[in-house]
Formats: sequence, C-alpha cells, structure tokens
Amino acid sequence: MKIGVVGCAGRMGRMLLETILSTDGLSLSGGIEHTGNDAIGCDVATLIGGDATGILVGGDAAALFAASDAVIDFTVPMATVMHARLAADTGTILVVGTTGMDADQLVQLQAAGQQTTIVHAGNMSVGINLLEGLVQQVSAVLGNDYDIEVVEMHHRHKIDAPSGTALMLGEAAAAGRGVDLGAVSQRTRDGHTGARTPGDIGFANLRGGDVVGDHTVIFAGDGERIEITHKASSRTIYAAGAMRAALWAKDQAPGLYSMKDVLGMA
Repeated sequence: MKIGVVGCAGRMGRMLLETILSTDGLSLSGGIEHTGNDAIGCDVATLIGGDATGILVGGDAAALFAASDAVIDFTVPMATVMHARLAADTGTILVVGTTGMDADQLVQLQAAGQQTTIVHAGNMSVGINLLEGLVQQVSAVLGNDYDIEVVEMHHRHKIDAPSGTALMLGEAAAAGRGVDLGAVSQRTRDGHTGARTPGDIGFANLRGGDVVGDHTVIFAGDGERIEITHKASSRTIYAAGAMRAALWAKDQAPGLYSMKDVLGMA
C-alpha cells in the first residue's frame, strides 16, 4: 500500500515517515511540505537519519495524492480541508489527525467523505480511544453528582488549546450525560468567577517542555475523586494508529469514519 505524508518535515511527519519505511506491506509514495520549507528537495532520509531512499520532499499536494493509495495528514485545519478536496477528486484514502478544526471545516470533511474514504480522529492512539469509551461509560453512571474536569498538557510548540484529544474526551463525557458539550463547556477561569456552575465540563490546558501528550479526566464528587489518565511518551503510538487506520480504510466504502470504526468500537 502506497502511503504519502503531508507535513513530512514536522515532528509528527518524521515519525510517520519512519513508521511507513519500517512497516511490512507499506511503501512511501512521497512526502510534501509547504512552499518555502527548507526540507523541500531533500531526500526524506535526511529527515529521519536513515539511508537514502531516492524520494525527495516535494511541494505539490496534487501530485502526492495522485501517486498514493492513502495520504496521512497531521497538519493544520485550512490545509486539511484542501487535502480533503484532493482526496475526493482522486479517490485517495485520507487519514486525518489534524486538531482544532471548526464546525464548517468538519462539514467540508464530511462532504469529501461522500466521494472517498476518510478516517478522522482527534487522537490516533488505541489507548486514548479506549479511554474515550471509559469516560463516556463512567460519566453515564455517575451523572451530575460529580463535577468533570479535563486536564491536558502538551509540549511548548502546541498551537491549539484545548487539544483535539481533550475535546474528544469532553465530548465523551457530555455524551455520557446526554448533553451538548457546547452548552456546558467551561474553557477559561480568571478572576472572581464565583462558584462552579453545576453540570459544567471544565478544561485546563498546560503547555511546556517536550511533553508528547498527557490527558486526565477528573470526576470529583463529595468524599471521593475518580481520575482516568493516559500519558503518551512517544509519538509512535499516533503513527502506529494512523497506519492501522490506513490499512483498515482500504477495504471500506467512501465515508467519514473514526478510530472507533477502525477498532470495532463504533
């Protein structure tokens, strides 16, 4: 299966390159970067410290999609929407790990899924997706007697907050209660805020160092507190999940899928 990577010079992009090149049954069809990136024209091996591949980092997204069975995208929302259109035009599978997408961008992803197979997840980790299921179950059992807080920490370069994973966990908690997250989400607290509003789902976002990704969902009741935590120590878990999604997607009809579908949890 020929896999292409957009944003291949970034931290996640490099991990994807390394995973593709070391996985049986997969071959690297190419990698691209945005115009002006210093990596363009370099052998992809220079990005991961491996042996020369003869594959040069390019800048032509259309050419990459035309040459690939699937493309992996962990970039930014505006670029991902453009890539979704290319995937629809070429019938190429698209695996999306981009976070921070707004409602309109998600609608555009859904539209592209009518013509090709797209897997989109706020987090590609198998462990995080299992955690999401647990959060929904615990939230449903405990109900409104417990306050819910989602705490996440990422490296200093993270550009969106809350993280896509934190929002995914918040959505799971809201689904367990049968409420809309947008109606109960509390994103910021500063100054004299008054007492906590019953039923709110709060978010706390920490940034610093080289933290790959820590997420904890806290259920705080009277006399006890339940905390469910996932800590990622390597981006390999996200790359492995993306490869699993791409291999699964090759046998699926067009549509917009999630990692729950990939793992048989939907």
